[in-house]
Amino acid sequence: MKKDIHPENYRPVAFKDLSNGDVFITRSTVNTKDTIEIEGETLPLVKLEISSSSHPFFTGKAKMVDTAGRVDKFLSRYGNRKK
Repeated sequence: MKKDIHPENYRPVAFKDLSNGDVFITRSTVNTKDTIEIEGETLPLVKLEISSSSHPFFTGKAKMVDTAGRVDKFLSRYGNRKK
């Protein structure tokens, strides 16, 4: 392996999912001004809008989209053009 190819600031960082409050710790080089204390240790904090713990693909909870309203709107605007 090549020497000195990894960044110097590779450290543990806490990522918090704002939609459900889950926090997980992993190593990262991301810069952040926020911090959080977990088990007596202060870690940099990155706030996420969505993560694997809240994403519908990973949780299996798909959200229903109002497609009928969109189709009706399209048909009323453009109608049947094959006439």
